[in-house]
Amino acid sequence: MSRLTLAHIRMALGGRLPGQAAQLTMAPQPRTMPPPPGVEPRRAGVLLLLYPTDAVLHIVLTVRSAGLNHHGGQVSFPGGGWEEGDASLQETALREACEELGFCHGIVEVLGPLTPLYVPPSNNLVHPYVAYAPERPDFCPDANEVAQLLEIPLPHFFDPQVRRVERWERNGMPLDVPFFAVGKVKIWGATAIMLAEFVAAIASPLEGSYAV
Repeated sequence: MSRLTLAHIRMALGGRLPGQAAQLTMAPQPRTMPPPPGVEPRRAGVLLLLYPTDAVLHIVLTVRSAGLNHHGGQVSFPGGGWEEGDASLQETALREACEELGFCHGIVEVLGPLTPLYVPPSNNLVHPYVAYAPERPDFCPDANEVAQLLEIPLPHFFDPQVRRVERWERNGMPLDVPFFAVGKVKIWGATAIMLAEFVAAIASPLEGSYAV
């Protein structure tokens, strides 16, 4: 059995990413992947934050407050739009995570980026960054943005039984929607797409446990 280490994750993220091929495995169909011609998307950054609990790596996700303008009630990574004053989209992701989750990034090490993803409903080109905290942060989420925190063991996403597909109707049209099942919660859309690439990137040379 191989043991997932931070060195392994750094190596995986520093090499060639799986990209769109991995993203498409969890993308609703049909889906627009690149921005349509003539569309200038807004830029955004999100943080895929890893930390250990009982020696097992976990990922934190948020259930967005229902009153938000975009994706209310859905599961997402902490993050948001680039603002003047952000030196980079990585800084955007860290700043937004600090604001949403109530912890700041002094203890966080950024391990690397994932492939940017265009999100049509919000017209955002989202830049995901993977980061690591050596211990579980003392989260204090902003109730205006976050309805609930989901702290999920990383091994959960390597179980093929949690990858499912349902036929939904969206805007009057049928849509085949893949999702990760976490209890009664369905992680779908952009969040599932970015998770799919991360899992593919770190799993390709690995089988076995997912401890720190």
